[in-house]
Amino acid sequence: QVHLVESGGGLVQPGGSLRLSCATSGIISNINAMGWYRQTPGNQRELVATITRGGSANYEESVKGRFTISGEYAKNTVYLQMNSLKPEDTAVYYCQMRGTFWNLWGQGTQVTVSS
Repeated sequence: QVHLVESGGGLVQPGGSLRLSCATSGIISNINAMGWYRQTPGNQRELVATITRGGSANYEESVKGRFTISGEYAKNTVYLQMNSLKPEDTAVYYCQMRGTFWNLWGQGTQVTVSS
């Protein structure tokens, strides 16, 4: 069974940057879209950014201008470059990849923004 493997989370000071990566553990095909979501305790998972195979990106309002999503569909890999991080960006970040009839989630990586 194919899994999504995330990396790049950690502790960063306000104003700092982090880059999250997510890749598949095996070969899968026909990925239609890739994205990143985040979740804080007691809250629902929320969309951060998505990118389609055609390159169309969509961002949650609070991260526009600070976060950039990119995808390498040939490598089954998606990235999230996070700049100008704020304490309110603290959350567990999950990557997602989906095809027409399937949907995969990563295990989550903690991002903590604190001085």
